[in-house]
Amino acid sequence: MVQKSLLFLQTFHLLHNRVYGVCPKDSFGVELGLKSFLENRYIVLAARIVLGFIFVVASIDKIADPNAFAVSVGYYKLVGSSLSLFIATVLPWVELLCGLGLIFSVKLRGSSLLVLLMLVIFTAGVISGIVRGLDISCGCFTSDPTVDKIGWMKVMENCGLILLSIVVLFSKSVRFSIDRLHNESTKEISNDAKDSLS
Repeated sequence: MVQKSLLFLQTFHLLHNRVYGVCPKDSFGVELGLKSFLENRYIVLAARIVLGFIFVVASIDKIADPNAFAVSVGYYKLVGSSLSLFIATVLPWVELLCGLGLIFSVKLRGSSLLVLLMLVIFTAGVISGIVRGLDISCGCFTSDPTVDKIGWMKVMENCGLILLSIVVLFSKSVRFSIDRLHNESTKEISNDAKDSLS
C-alpha cells in the first residue's frame, strides 16, 4: 500500500513538473505538448463548464433529499449509518460549491483539486462495489435505486471526468475568470491609490 502511494506521488510530481517545463524533455520519452494544451483557454473553459455543470446537477437531488442519499451511500457498505448521513448532508453542498467555483472560476485551483479528489474517491467506491458484486445505483444524480447502476461504464465515465479535472487543475489559463477580474480590479485600485499619493 505504501509503495503504491509513493508511486502515485512520484507520478503526480513528474506530471506536475512536465506540465510546467521542469522535467527534461525526454522524461516521458515523447514530447506530448501538454504545456500548450493546458494553456489553451478554450479547452480549459470547456472542461470547467462541463465539470461544473455535472457537479451542480449532481448536487441538486441530494440536497433536496439527504436522507435518500444517505441510503444510497449505505448501499456501498463501506461506512456506518451515522457516517452515511453525515456524508449525505455535507457532500452535496461541497459538490455544489465546487461546481459553481469551476463554472465561474472562483478559487479555481481549490475547486478543481476538490473535484479531482471526490472523483477519485467516487471511482474507488464504484470499483469496490463492482468487485464485491453489488447490484446498486451509483447515487450520482438520483437516489432512485433502479437508475444508473454501477458498472465498468461508470468507471470509464469517471476516468474521463478525472482527466478533465486534471486539465483544469494544472492549467495556467485564467481567461474568463472572476478571480482574474478581481485581481485586475484590485491592481487598478492599488495603482490609482499610488498615483494619488505621488
